[in-house]
Amino acid sequence: MAARRTKSISAKVSEPEYARLVARAGDRTVSEWVRTVALEAAGPSRVESLLFVVLTEQAALRMILLNLQFAVSRGESVTAEFMQGLIARADRDKFGLAHARIAFEKTRREP
Repeated sequence: MAARRTKSISAKVSEPEYARLVARAGDRTVSEWVRTVALEAAGPSRVESLLFVVLTEQAALRMILLNLQFAVSRGESVTAEFMQGLIARADRDKFGLAHARIAFEKTRREP
């Protein structure tokens, strides 16, 4: 069930500005379009989103590399199945690792 919208945000615009908003809204109401645009602007920027993707991939590569190094140092044979398992685990865990790293950095920097 969607959360009820109980808060309002308003802004005064001129007639030409309103006409521009109506044109940009297309088939949607101006209210719906403005809400979508405002919420997108309040979320992570494109750069932040791309940096998160890079961080998740870096976390996955680090996990694969470290686990591979440990396996080799223990004399284990590195089979295709072993590598596929490492890759699957890294893909499964990389987002959690990235979120944990970001949370750690936030707490480390706060007074």
